Amino acid sequence: MVKAKNEHLSIAEAWELLYRTFNGRIEGSSVEVSPDDGLWHVLADDVQAERNVPHYPVSAVDGYALKSDATSNASPATPVILKPHEYSWVNTGGALPLGTDAVAMIEDTSLKGDGDLYVYRALTLGSNVRSVGEDVAKGDVIAYEKDQVMPSLCALFVACGVRRIKVRRRPKSIYIPTGDEIVSPEDLTPSQELPPGKVVDSNSALLRGLFDGWGMSLDIHSLLPDDKEIIREAIRNAAGQYDLVLVGAGSAKGEKDYTAPAIAEEGKLLLHWLRMRPGRPVIVGEVNGKPVVGLPGFSMSTMAVAWTIVYPILCLLSGMDIPREEILRRAIGAGEVVNVGLLLPHSSPQGVEEWLRLKGVQIGEARYVWPLKSGASSISSMAEADAFALLPAEATEYLKGEPISAYFVLPVPWEKRALFQGSDDPAFRRLVRYVRHEGADLAIRNVGSLGGIAALSRGEAHVAACHLLDPATGRYNDSYIDALKPHDQKWIRKVIFLRSQGFILKEGNPKGIKGVKDLARKDVRIINRQAGAGTRVLLDYLLQESGISPSQVQGYNVQTNTHIDAAARVEWGLADVAVGVKAVADVLGLDFIPITWEPYELVIPEEHVGHPGVQALLSAIENPLWRKEVEELGGYRWPE
Repeated sequence: MVKAKNEHLSIAEAWELLYRTFNGRIEGSSVEVSPDDGLWHVLADDVQAERNVPHYPVSAVDGYALKSDATSNASPATPVILKPHEYSWVNTGGALPLGTDAVAMIEDTSLKGDGDLYVYRALTLGSNVRSVGEDVAKGDVIAYEKDQVMPSLCALFVACGVRRIKVRRRPKSIYIPTGDEIVSPEDLTPSQELPPGKVVDSNSALLRGLFDGWGMSLDIHSLLPDDKEIIREAIRNAAGQYDLVLVGAGSAKGEKDYTAPAIAEEGKLLLHWLRMRPGRPVIVGEVNGKPVVGLPGFSMSTMAVAWTIVYPILCLLSGMDIPREEILRRAIGAGEVVNVGLLLPHSSPQGVEEWLRLKGVQIGEARYVWPLKSGASSISSMAEADAFALLPAEATEYLKGEPISAYFVLPVPWEKRALFQGSDDPAFRRLVRYVRHEGADLAIRNVGSLGGIAALSRGEAHVAACHLLDPATGRYNDSYIDALKPHDQKWIRKVIFLRSQGFILKEGNPKGIKGVKDLARKDVRIINRQAGAGTRVLLDYLLQESGISPSQVQGYNVQTNTHIDAAARVEWGLADVAVGVKAVADVLGLDFIPITWEPYELVIPEEHVGHPGVQALLSAIENPLWRKEVEELGGYRWPE
């Protein structure tokens, strides 16, 4: 097994290594280009103005150009009267006519019918006039070496007559995706299903987007198989043509993880493994004097390594002198870094810097964030996140309300976003677009029926939804709400639809499942829902009614949080049956045996009814377009 000289470093230690190794590495690093072509580049030399700005006396206002000494005694009581040949009209930005040296504002004058101009304020030389070179004088240094050419600086160069600037050449970078399991999206039709074990290459799009945001370009190599010699040759060739080489996947210690040995045989390994999650199995090496970075395969790991390793290397190669405390903010593309409290307690692994994907909400006067799905492979939580946070290695337990530093990448509609916590439902999720049409926003956190009511009782949501059957009474929700609702609060309840719950089965029902008693069979395996989910409460009731112990049911303790995930596991043969709604069975083409129609009920504390997001939600529920979508899903009906 190949070992790197440096292993299991912190991010700060890795940065020290990068600075020592790659600072200013690009040979022949400066080129002369036009200001337009130099956009986003770093200047390799100071830039001087080639002409004055403005290059002629310019009126700063709409008014009348005249000689200032002609107005020396003017006042509101004793205006100076000028004849037509003694003044000229001039617009803002217009050139002063020869022989004039000041401009009288139109509001300080009165033009009479005979052409005489009454001036009510004395002017001095240069009044309301921008003099030659007032903004920039010819020969002034207008930008300095290591400044980045932003659009505003580019405009300044053009205004000052600068036609050529010397910039640091931006590094040429290439990404080499590898893996027998990777499939190019160009080889698939939009709805084409991938066979088991195959994964579409989404990291190329992710990295190209990151590079675009950094003002850099990235070439994408064709997909390579898991073959060490092929990968080694590609790295060798790329290091001869590019300044930075990225290799996708193969960075861990698996049987087919060839990136480390390929780099070691062509050059040298500098770093393997960071004390960071996600993104731990990163590789940094050097081939032909060029940095080579081995990226993990999972998307969030790839993005974390791009922020913490790839972007700093690009800065070093480009000559961008960015303070280290600014690197992550710029890499992430965050507009601001804000200390904001956690909505929920969080446990972080000890000794490891942890990346969190965060969603924001305001409840009352307090602003909070909560972590989204944390798996390194979760692309959806990356896309949904309002912000990201990097928790320090020494921190382990965070309490509710404890502040963390969050890098916000999306604007949060703090005062208009309602937070829903409660039962998962595919029809309810389709309300988000209609809430947004109302000028508000809705964030959905699927925690199950009981979890939603509990969140309301703790003041952690604006609205919940539940469908909890009480086995003792046969009624839904009443006893649970009565048990959890604070005595000093009033909660508003509204059934928005009834939905068909039943057994979701493989197409054709190969196990011949007919009812709940079949769940006790040794050859039948279920996929369950999480504790507190209304669907799980229903299953427990059915088992109890049939005299079946949970211990008799294969897979009872295997659980998931959503109907679609439960149905997908049945589709893939990971389970034979799930209890869920008809709508997801129909979407996946699965069989369905109905059990009951259950009410899906919104619960809203009275104090939140006037919230803009809640009002938009209540309006969206009545939207005929949403109702049509629900009816087309199937398995729903409206309350009478």
